[in-house]
Amino acid sequence: MPLLFSYGTLQQENVQLATFGRLLSGTPDALVGYEQSMVAIDDPEVVRTSGKTHHPIVRYTGTADARVSGTVFEITDQELEQADAYEVSAYERVAAPLASGGTAWVYVDASCGRARRR
Repeated sequence: MPLLFSYGTLQQENVQLATFGRLLSGTPDALVGYEQSMVAIDDPEVVRTSGKTHHPIVRYTGTADARVSGTVFEITDQELEQADAYEVSAYERVAAPLASGGTAWVYVDASCGRARRR
């Protein structure tokens, strides 16, 4: 089963219910080598689902001590596709290293061109 790291709205119960039809169970972790900022969301359905016009977004820095806290969820392949459908074009899904030593899918700033698809 795929691992998905979330540092933003995919941690919200209302977003999980709307996106996956269930609440996810996860464990705290941190994304390594990234920094967080915010991005304006102009998709009305995503704003309605999250309740927010601005969402967190991360950008790769390559700095070993840079960390973004969040949660790792084990999801199905179908749920990964549902997460892809939820995220707007500002985000790109990449495989990224975690502080725990593992790797998980994470949505990052698509303008960085840092895609490392599995």
